[in-house]
Amino acid sequence: MKMTNQPSQNANMPAQTKVSLTQVAEGYGLDKVAKSSRQSFGLAIFAGAFIALAFVFYITVTTGSQGSWGMTRFVGGLAFSLGLVLVVVCGGELFTSTVLSTVAWAQKKVTNSDLIKTWGRVYAGNFIGAMLMVLLISLAGMYQLDGGRWGLSALNIAQHKLHHSWTQAFVLGILCNIMVCLGVWMTFATKDVLTKVVLVMLPVAMFVSSGFEHSIANMFMVPLGISIYQFADPAWFEALNVSRDKFADLTVMNFVFNNLIPVTLGNIVGGGVFVGLGYWLVDNAGQKQASAQPAEQSVDASTKADN
Repeated sequence: MKMTNQPSQNANMPAQTKVSLTQVAEGYGLDKVAKSSRQSFGLAIFAGAFIALAFVFYITVTTGSQGSWGMTRFVGGLAFSLGLVLVVVCGGELFTSTVLSTVAWAQKKVTNSDLIKTWGRVYAGNFIGAMLMVLLISLAGMYQLDGGRWGLSALNIAQHKLHHSWTQAFVLGILCNIMVCLGVWMTFATKDVLTKVVLVMLPVAMFVSSGFEHSIANMFMVPLGISIYQFADPAWFEALNVSRDKFADLTVMNFVFNNLIPVTLGNIVGGGVFVGLGYWLVDNAGQKQASAQPAEQSVDASTKADN
């Protein structure tokens, strides 16, 4: 039988290029900037509401818990992960993950103006979503749950957030968004929805249980505390044997200047710089080294041929 040497069917086909997570993140950032203002703003409102609902879940789960301090916070953190799960699965524009658009900016695919406009639009939408949930939760009278202990828990959480120093709030904001953006970064590795859900849960549970600071969550939590302080019946405080004056520092000015500003800046640094630009620098260095190797091999081959 006559044998013929036939080339493999794949011999002339280019090798499939593996797409890095940094490249996926670049597309993720471009997609956020490319959305229309109306779509982006609407999805941001949803995301703000989702994070607010997650905090409601956290308060409900942890109020009156008899478990150990760490386990109670861990369970609460898992409950809070509902917020990012809703954003990832249902769709939402969340400021703390939108800062990963720094990757597309570093690749010069996004201008400074587009980046700032997108961040500002999403931040404003998140704020409105959070404020809508403050209104709904307040009108629902949820602070009266568990004999009023639900509301007292909310007050204590809100007040605690105002007692950080500016530096502490900034660093806690960095740590928080490192975890949030690492969770989102891991979802870039899969298209399976259930896998995405599982991937984001532990990073969120970690930052919540450790007391890191999330600017969008705080947009709901602290105003909720202010609302309870301002509008709850004095008899409610008396029934809990708690002085209303204890929470007198729950003011809008204290919130904005002692928490929201430093935490927001920390979130930008943690997610946009540490995670986004950090991985971009590493990936960019690897690409430069890979492109340099063929050139070096070509020079070596040419030198040998001359000899």
